[in-house]
Amino acid sequence: MKNSILIVDDDPEIRDVLHIYLRNEGYHVEEAEDGLQALEILQNEGIHLIILDIMMPRLDGIMACLRIREESDIPIIMLSAKEEPLDKITGLSTGADDYVTKPFNPLELLARVKAQLRRQSFTASSPAVNAAEIIIDDLVINKDQHSVTVRGADVSLTPIEFAILELLATHRGHVFNIDKIYQNVWKEQHAFYSDNTVMVHIRNIREKIEVKPREPQYIKTVWGVGYKIEK
Repeated sequence: MKNSILIVDDDPEIRDVLHIYLRNEGYHVEEAEDGLQALEILQNEGIHLIILDIMMPRLDGIMACLRIREESDIPIIMLSAKEEPLDKITGLSTGADDYVTKPFNPLELLARVKAQLRRQSFTASSPAVNAAEIIIDDLVINKDQHSVTVRGADVSLTPIEFAILELLATHRGHVFNIDKIYQNVWKEQHAFYSDNTVMVHIRNIREKIEVKPREPQYIKTVWGVGYKIEK
């Protein structure tokens, strides 16, 4: 069965270019001009990944991503002409799995699509290992339910955020650098991904689970090396 990719962008030239590259790789491609049309397609079609532009009429990519995340953990790659760190943080904080700035190399975007689909496939096909809850002080991670609670309150994490937290919590005391986090979570060699993006995901997790994100209780920074959760 072919994976189906939904391209959401109000620029027909960008849709055409991406459609050609994705179709040549054997993917089934759907297109939408804005967020509202994308939501309609998701209701009626089986989509495996979304390439989502931010600046669009009617319903922009940020609001569309928030709406999609209410119902689904489908991989989302955001496209934007905005390349400031704050713009990337905003995009990833809404639940996107990756963020690509325009203009972009279609081959790089294609590599990111493949990486996201590989990660999704790996997660779906992997047998449950140690299904018991991971409890670290007031932090509870349930692998089966894909849920997190902190001090008794539910915490909503994106699939990428959950995977990073689960990785660090499962290997407490082990320091993971950026490359190792990427390889373990995305199932891909660290090639096109930027260190800053991984750091943004770590920052988002801290904002959600830490009382004082700048003085983290759980995810510790080992300066010049990487990140870990203490034993």
